[in-house]
Amino acid sequence: MERAFGLNIPQSLDDVCDPARLALIVYDMQVGIVKQIENGQQITDKVLQVLDAARAAQIRVIFTRHMSLPKELMGVSQFRMAMAWQRVKSVNDVEPWFLRDSPGFHLIPELNPRPSEAVFDKIAMSAFEGTPLDVALRDCGVDAFAIVGIAMEIGIEPTARHGADLGYIPVVVKDACGFGHRDAAARAIATLEFAGDALLTNVETICSQFRHIQSHHVMVKG
Repeated sequence: MERAFGLNIPQSLDDVCDPARLALIVYDMQVGIVKQIENGQQITDKVLQVLDAARAAQIRVIFTRHMSLPKELMGVSQFRMAMAWQRVKSVNDVEPWFLRDSPGFHLIPELNPRPSEAVFDKIAMSAFEGTPLDVALRDCGVDAFAIVGIAMEIGIEPTARHGADLGYIPVVVKDACGFGHRDAAARAIATLEFAGDALLTNVETICSQFRHIQSHHVMVKG
């Protein structure tokens, strides 16, 4: 940990893996999204590994869900995004895929959010845009977040970049982040590495950090 002008400047995963300052964001692990990627079960297993370890370490957890608006409420950006994703040329052909309470909208049941955890709905790609995420984290004194889920190239990179602009330290767990397009996901990771704002890690490493925190809790209670 570096220090300057009375501030602690985290440099490593060990510096930020502290329940007092780190939260876990589980990004858009919804039924209708997980089934769209070819390795959905593999990513689900990796996400569950991180989630279980975070819960055992008493890390705060927040889930996000992507929500479609009914066509009567879709604006210019929503229609443009839907047309691009669905590869249609007319707004008449757009189908809102993730309407609230539609089957594909729900989180996969394996996640089973706890009463102590939050679920935030969003219509933008960044989990910080139009949600209570920023104020909720700041109110808890959190200044770093680990992120897992789907999809790296669509929403995880924008969330990490937006979070960094807001003053958070993003921790991207690469092998627990699914993707729809392998090359685009690789470019997203390369962009994050080049920008230098985020810490990039893997499931084994961050779970080891969380187990260390858990063992400390046990020792303190003992």
